[in-house]
Amino acid sequence: MTTTPEVEHLHGRPDWGCRACGLPWPCVTARVRLLHEYRAFPSLLRIYLSAQMYEAIEDMLVTGKASPSHLYERFIGWAPSQSRPR
Repeated sequence: MTTTPEVEHLHGRPDWGCRACGLPWPCVTARVRLLHEYRAFPSLLRIYLSAQMYEAIEDMLVTGKASPSHLYERFIGWAPSQSRPR
């Protein structure tokens, strides 16, 4: 029996596409993983995503690509802003 190693859905720079599936990062799989990883600390998830968004903006400016106006929704808008009651 052989197992295939799971490919992590990480961003590739400077285009910020997912290395595993090619979709804009964070792709659906990355979002699910991040929600699970930061489930107890949603504010830290938003801080992490904010930092990633600013890195993406910097990459876009350095490479001469215009900064898309939808980056907030792509990187941060989907993430919960508070922890859920237990």
